Amino acid sequence: MYASTLLVSLLGASTVIAAPTWPAVNWDAAKTDGLETVSEYFNMLAQKVEWGKSMAAAPVCDLSKAQMPVAPVQPLLPPSPGLTLKHVAIGRGTQNYTCDLANATAVPFQVGAVATLFNASCIASTYPDLLQLLPKLALSFNLTTQEDKMGPTNMIVSGKHFFTNTTTPFFNLDLNSQYQLGEAGCEKDNQTAAPDNAPKGQQGEKAVPWLRLKTRVGSTGDLQEVYRVETAGGSAPASCHGMPAAFEVQYAAQYWFWEGASQQD
Repeated sequence: MYASTLLVSLLGASTVIAAPTWPAVNWDAAKTDGLETVSEYFNMLAQKVEWGKSMAAAPVCDLSKAQMPVAPVQPLLPPSPGLTLKHVAIGRGTQNYTCDLANATAVPFQVGAVATLFNASCIASTYPDLLQLLPKLALSFNLTTQEDKMGPTNMIVSGKHFFTNTTTPFFNLDLNSQYQLGEAGCEKDNQTAAPDNAPKGQQGEKAVPWLRLKTRVGSTGDLQEVYRVETAGGSAPASCHGMPAAFEVQYAAQYWFWEGASQQD
């Protein structure tokens, strides 16, 4: 089995399905570099397929080899001692906000987020440069009502992300019957600003901060900590001027899930 076979199965556009239902390309995404991002992705993919042809065996999907990105200016706190990496996903969805229209000086208030999570674990362990590009690539494709795969890739859905209230981000990684990875309500433990060169959103929005989340009591699958890194887009405007009472801003990000012994009181 060539390594290129594994790579294409993870990331390549399918040629088997007669009428694939990929999310439509957003030609205005990321302003002038939307199409450049898609082109960069396919060029990088083609290069790795060529390299894979010369390999005697496919690379092993070993999460112990994956290296979580570190913010360049003010890094997040590292994972707690004893934790191991369980899953890596690309989240693609919206950050959700409200505005008090009766207040002329109001600023947007975040009420949650909704995202589909796509399995990127093997990519994280074998092709970190491709992984870094994926949030920006994800924003080059419009959301659809049925997210089976992410854009032109073959990355399958591994979970859903949403909020149970305005302070509790929730992750459901039990959607796939083949991979029951757990569920977790979380609380924010640490955050840092996204790098200055982080990809902007479809309308030029800044990238949302990187986060370190701690799971709350009741989580399953031994999930203990969740990191949101390599964010793209998602930030609200500075004021509510001209905004509706409720609105969404599209975003993408990497999510790194860490597991370990049960939480202590």
